[in-house]
Amino acid sequence: MKRIVSGSILLICAAMFFACASTGRQPLKALVVTGQNNHNWQVSHVVFKQILENSGLFTVDFAISPGKGEDMSGFVPDFKSYDLLLLDYNGDAWPEETNRRLLEFAGKGGGIIVYHAADNAFSQWPEYNQLCALGGWENRNEKSGPYVYWKDGQLVKDTSPGSGGSHGRQHEYKLNGRTPEHPVVKGLPTQWLHAQDELYDRMRGPGNIGALLYTAYSDTATRGSGREEPLIFTVDFGKARIFHTMLGHAGASVEDNTAMQCAGFQTLLLRGAEWAATGKVTQPVPADFPTATQVSMRKDYREKK
Repeated sequence: MKRIVSGSILLICAAMFFACASTGRQPLKALVVTGQNNHNWQVSHVVFKQILENSGLFTVDFAISPGKGEDMSGFVPDFKSYDLLLLDYNGDAWPEETNRRLLEFAGKGGGIIVYHAADNAFSQWPEYNQLCALGGWENRNEKSGPYVYWKDGQLVKDTSPGSGGSHGRQHEYKLNGRTPEHPVVKGLPTQWLHAQDELYDRMRGPGNIGALLYTAYSDTATRGSGREEPLIFTVDFGKARIFHTMLGHAGASVEDNTAMQCAGFQTLLLRGAEWAATGKVTQPVPADFPTATQVSMRKDYREKK
């Protein structure tokens, strides 16, 4: 086991060395904030480290909170030391100092990724809900903001009453591009088939979406909303660069992890991460990106050259 781990570390270090040599810059620093979630954070945070570090663009640290119901007073990460925060947390409230540090990081133009169920968290924290733009569950309703969905070529903000957040059964579904010139998606197909995953729908909140990048149709045949739902977008929140992806439901293990092994999910995560951290995307369009009819998988969490 020791030899396998050491080999993996050497491969990651080699990838980072060559990437930095070719770009002439040091890796960006990312912090994955996790430790509580109604999803399998024990898998997702490990996978994020692999995806980001295998690219050679990032080094990754973890801020892992105490468990549910445990003393949270010492959970005060040093966000300012990082170029990117990846939020993979949905659980107990943080200390006020941690809340302050997150908003300070955002206010100074920090890069943030909101991933999947992180948009379920902190339903009573107004600024956090603005940071996500849309969220679900945790007693969200019309007081949390309107439903937001795509209809007739535009975003609709629907103030009708009802609970926020649902999804039908997991299935493959097609993503539909809406802002093709944005750096995160420029050059990528306007339609591509995502591997089996949850499709969040009936999300609601402040609705301060910046650039809507991809939507997907939530089919009633899969117990969905019957609406075209916004799933990948940037968030308009002061100086911060925020990339929000609702894709990527974590599987049972690192090896059994279909949604996160999708090459489309990984590509968008990496491009969104670089954009959030720097404001630019230097990555070429990968040869293994999914097509409109064919899923593409990266089970080892690295691009197939």
